[in-house]
Amino acid sequence: MTTNPATGPRDSGPGALCALRRTLRAHPYAVDVLIAAGTFVVILLGAATEPYGRGGYPRFGERELSAQTVLLALVSCATLVLRRRAPMPVLGATVLVALVSLAGGPYAGSAPDSRSPLVIAAVVALYTVSNRTDRLTSWRVGAVTVVALTAAAMVFGTRPWYAQENIGILAWTGLAAAAGEAVRSRRAFIDAMRERAERAERTREEEARRRVAEERMRIARELHDVVAHHIALVNVQAGVASHVMDQRPDQAKQALAHVREASRNALDELQTTVGLLRQSGDSTAPTEPAPGLAVLDELVAGFRHAGMDVEVEEAPPEPGAQVPSAIDLTAYRVVQEALTNVQKHVGTGAHARVRIDRGADALEVEVADDGAGVTESAVDSGGGHGLVGMRERAAALGGECETGPLPGGGFHVRVRLPLPPGGARRQAARAAESGLPEPGPPGTELSRYGPGGTEWKEAAE
Repeated sequence: MTTNPATGPRDSGPGALCALRRTLRAHPYAVDVLIAAGTFVVILLGAATEPYGRGGYPRFGERELSAQTVLLALVSCATLVLRRRAPMPVLGATVLVALVSLAGGPYAGSAPDSRSPLVIAAVVALYTVSNRTDRLTSWRVGAVTVVALTAAAMVFGTRPWYAQENIGILAWTGLAAAAGEAVRSRRAFIDAMRERAERAERTREEEARRRVAEERMRIARELHDVVAHHIALVNVQAGVASHVMDQRPDQAKQALAHVREASRNALDELQTTVGLLRQSGDSTAPTEPAPGLAVLDELVAGFRHAGMDVEVEEAPPEPGAQVPSAIDLTAYRVVQEALTNVQKHVGTGAHARVRIDRGADALEVEVADDGAGVTESAVDSGGGHGLVGMRERAAALGGECETGPLPGGGFHVRVRLPLPPGGARRQAARAAESGLPEPGPPGTELSRYGPGGTEWKEAAE
């Protein structure tokens, strides 16, 4: 911490370092000028330093700098200003200057090893090339540069080939190539991780939006199935009560009782649905099972009370056969929606026939009425979503949904829902008897079962 008398304490730690780093990144060519100037100073200091002074310690300023050394250092360092724009030409120029200096022999009045510091500019340029090119180019160019400079120092130098100056050239050039490659690899790794994180974030957001859309569609279907059925019954019974109020008050009271019962059922189901939606944590298990074909008689009885003639044809199920709950619920909702449409568009006195066929590989549900002139476009023209919901439910289970007018008048709905293989159905029956969850889709296995629910995942190979 540093203190400014005018502004008080000021942080000069990591925040100031990050600000300096951002400033340098914003002005890369100014950084190159500073690097070139620093390299020039280092070359001149190295050329003017006597490495073997008194007592074996280096002594600065013991050598006299020649004009040739200063000129070559100036030319070599001036090219470093362009190292980001043209890394390969800058490396070639610095290496050429270093080779000319090493092969030209000592200058007049200079020490034999005063030429070695000129290699520093080539070291900086080699680091830049390794940092900004691919791995193959980096290693090829680095190997050629290391061999060329080290061989020139060993061949044209006045000291033995194993002198520490020659070994130093080999070490510094090799280190520059390796450091540049390491920095480039780390930068590529960080970029790849950042891109992967961004892609994962986009995928996660898309998956979240998809799940939200699917959940909204599912809730809309459930609310439509729950509300439309009861409201249609309320509408019909209210019309009957209004029609017979004066002549037959007893029948009007009976119709109003049906209205009260249907409205109470609608309110109860709406309250249950809204309560589940308002729960913040994991939803608790429902107190009643989901409706299915087992309570089809109660559903049909409600329409018969409303004045509709409903005929049900249902083959008895095979012994031990168990229909998955999702298919059972879908079949129930299809019958409910189809009869509601008959009640809504044909009215009282209509005759409807419901046929339930449990085949070996599929469950078929067909609802037909004898109304006159009721078409699919007429049903959909009222703004309802019943037929669309049927198709969506069937498609979600891999089934088919056919709707349309009948040739002699009326309308029919036919839904075919594929059943799992016999072994899976028997397993579902045993699970239902023992209280275990139903088997998951083919190729899956149970991963968790307990108070929190069940979860199916792909089976291990």
